[in-house]
Amino acid sequence: MAGDSRVLMDHNMEIGATPAQVKKLPKHLREPQISTERTHLISEPLKKPRQRYVQKDGKCNVHHGNVQETYRYLSDLFTTLVDLRWRFSLLIFTLVYVVNWLFFGFLWWLIALIRGDLVHGDEEGWTPCVENLNSFVSAFLFSIETETTIGYGYRVITERCPEGIVLLLVQAILGSIVNAIMVGCMFVKISQPKNRAETLMFSNNAVISVRDNKMCLMFRVGDLRNSHIVEASIRAKLIRSQQTKEGEFIPLNQTDINIGFDTGDDRLFLVSPLIISHEINEKSPFWEMSMAQMEKEEFEIVVILEGMVEATGKNNVGKQT
Repeated sequence: MAGDSRVLMDHNMEIGATPAQVKKLPKHLREPQISTERTHLISEPLKKPRQRYVQKDGKCNVHHGNVQETYRYLSDLFTTLVDLRWRFSLLIFTLVYVVNWLFFGFLWWLIALIRGDLVHGDEEGWTPCVENLNSFVSAFLFSIETETTIGYGYRVITERCPEGIVLLLVQAILGSIVNAIMVGCMFVKISQPKNRAETLMFSNNAVISVRDNKMCLMFRVGDLRNSHIVEASIRAKLIRSQQTKEGEFIPLNQTDINIGFDTGDDRLFLVSPLIISHEINEKSPFWEMSMAQMEKEEFEIVVILEGMVEATGKNNVGKQT
């Protein structure tokens, strides 16, 4: 009987639970598990990724919503155009020129229509406002030639058209303004030092260790390019929720982390990779935190490195979290 029961037990262990019992198990236990020689490993559900204030690549993960006074963006139109994404910038760049050419092309065609050049333009002895302008397409082409100063020589304005001379002056002035704004926006957008920050490297992890008999928070920073960052300075912010003594809850409170601004160590000569150190003392926001608290606390350290780009003289900012 003992042998039979042992065989029966082994048989049950090989078969496992019945289909009816399997249905009663939780979903994550009903799924096939990864087995090893000694035990069964139950796969844990994936943890929800923590939302960051600043992404690892330095982009701020903050979106402005419910903005009522949107007209304020138009009051600083130049900066608004520079801050747009490239696809929208190129679209606006193209539309502004096309609409401008169409508008003045329509005015040139309207002058020719009112003067009768479209009807009598081919008659001998008739002096049109613009020679060889006999349709809206030719007026549109003349508008492009005028504003871009191409001057093919086929369509030219005559001296017996005062309204055309006035329109020519207006188009030349407004065309120069449009060129200054749009070309200026594209130049500023191209020369922005955001891509320069891609070659500023921060260590993936920060460590807490003893340095010169002091507990320090340390991380490394370096520059990959041969053109250095001039007057480089670095600062760090601790971002976490805080409740004041009066009971006020501050969701994203920013606290300075001293990494040498009182001693001048925050001014960097970034020729080779440097180790940035923060001493955890009585003035440090980490002074009252234990290792267990740091693992449970939800906080974020944002490191900002800024300076002048040697090659272009532009101000550059690199951020890491």
